[in-house]
Amino acid sequence: MDQSLSLTVLSLSVSAALAAWLAPKARRRLQLSRAKHRSLTGHSRMAKRLAGWLPGYRLEEAEFFGADGADEALQVQRRSGLDRLSQHFETSVPLGAELTAQAKLLLADLEFTGRYRVPFQFTDTIARLLHTSSFVARSHGPVLEDVDGNAYIDVSGSYGVNVLGYDTYKACIEEAVTRAGELGPVLGAYHPVVLENAQRLARISGLDQVSFHMSGTEAVMQAVRLARYHTGKRHLVRFCGAYHGWWEDVQPGPGNPLPPRETYTLQDMSERSLDVLRSHRNIACVLINPLQALHPNSAAPGDSSLVDSGRRARYDRAAYTQWLQKLREVCTERGIVLIFDEVFLGFRLAPGGAQAYFGVKADMVTYGKTLGGGLPVGVVCGRADLMRRYRPERPADICFARGTFNSHPYVMTAMKAFLDRMELPQTLALYEGLDERWDGRRSRLNERLAEAGLPVRVANMSTVWTFLYERPSRFNWLYQFYLRKHGLWLSWVGSGRMIFSLDFDQATFDSVADRIVAAGVEMQADGWWSGPALENREIKRRVFLEMFKRA
Repeated sequence: MDQSLSLTVLSLSVSAALAAWLAPKARRRLQLSRAKHRSLTGHSRMAKRLAGWLPGYRLEEAEFFGADGADEALQVQRRSGLDRLSQHFETSVPLGAELTAQAKLLLADLEFTGRYRVPFQFTDTIARLLHTSSFVARSHGPVLEDVDGNAYIDVSGSYGVNVLGYDTYKACIEEAVTRAGELGPVLGAYHPVVLENAQRLARISGLDQVSFHMSGTEAVMQAVRLARYHTGKRHLVRFCGAYHGWWEDVQPGPGNPLPPRETYTLQDMSERSLDVLRSHRNIACVLINPLQALHPNSAAPGDSSLVDSGRRARYDRAAYTQWLQKLREVCTERGIVLIFDEVFLGFRLAPGGAQAYFGVKADMVTYGKTLGGGLPVGVVCGRADLMRRYRPERPADICFARGTFNSHPYVMTAMKAFLDRMELPQTLALYEGLDERWDGRRSRLNERLAEAGLPVRVANMSTVWTFLYERPSRFNWLYQFYLRKHGLWLSWVGSGRMIFSLDFDQATFDSVADRIVAAGVEMQADGWWSGPALENREIKRRVFLEMFKRA
């Protein structure tokens, strides 16, 4: 065999070997790509690039009222409506509006939330015309009073904290101050209630051990950290749209300065995602936020992204339960740690949390929000082998996690007060027929909205609700301001989310429904749901052309 032929054979052999080595990697890469959701929410890197390109611009008032191609008469009608709305806030919340304006100069959080209540094209005009208040002075039952003395029914839920009603949490805090008062803020040593809390949480979660933290984000961080430590693997899986706190790349895409490095964002409720879990060997854990059952593969709905009427939500308990059961089986097969992130929903669906509600047991569970009895808290519950912070056979190889304020006496005593109340017969009675009660309320409200001829509907997962819009429009985000005018207090995400405490009786809910309908009737009368009959696709095309002209 001559030299050239030998080199050719060697080259072909090397190429074949390289192809054989690369083929499984290419196959896994393709499999991973196919398991991602087709939306930008499922493609974090692409979404981040797009966010970096998106030009900032504003619609001047002349463009604002005719952004959908409305004629001059309709623009005048809308302008008059917005003027009346502006006058309402100017006269009803003078002190609150002044405090809010001053606070935005000092509080970066408020500056951010104030700016991102509406799509950015409309922000400047709204900020100039609608001076609302972010300051409240007191609560009683489900009612909040602002610093100007106005009363609102609270449907913000304090970001999910308020499960049992504000009066309950005020009582928990008072009890905590009394119980921990003699000890004070002694840290490092434990107040006796710490042991009782840990025992009760182990029983509730069905898991072996517990660690306390100061926020839900911190608890999720620790759970993932321990999963990586014990599996020796780096990657975590989250599902498209799910929120697990703002740390590192667990929340990839816009809003995070880091690109995803060790996080796979896969499609929720998809067999392709299960295939990835079966075939990839570098996955330490899977994070589940059960709230995604309300809007699978979509981010938490907020009015700042409500550029048209494309918001979708639909809860199918049976289908999501089946998905979790399949996920549990695959994680068990592959030795992947299944983590339920119940920071938001914990104790809202059932006294035993989402594990009890869906009948699926996780390897680790994180809790937060309501569990602190009104004070800040985060908790990790897990199997003993996953919670251990060290390796006996390698004494220098530890997984360190501590915090100065973990197990703070006042937080721990407030937690005990909350857990005590969770066992009361009157509290347990709130969970009886919970889904049927709130689904019935949703159905009756949707009937009223239809009878009033309003293009608004609501969807829910138990006591967590969102507004949906049936008529394509560029102005749906304005509804939050009409709702505020009619006495409903929403969070900064606006009509994207209403959160009810379990103690809402029928009379209070009926009052909420009355206000929702009245706000819609006024908004419709002001012309915001009138004008050219555009499809969502056409609205998005208009927005794209606006951006393209200013890029």
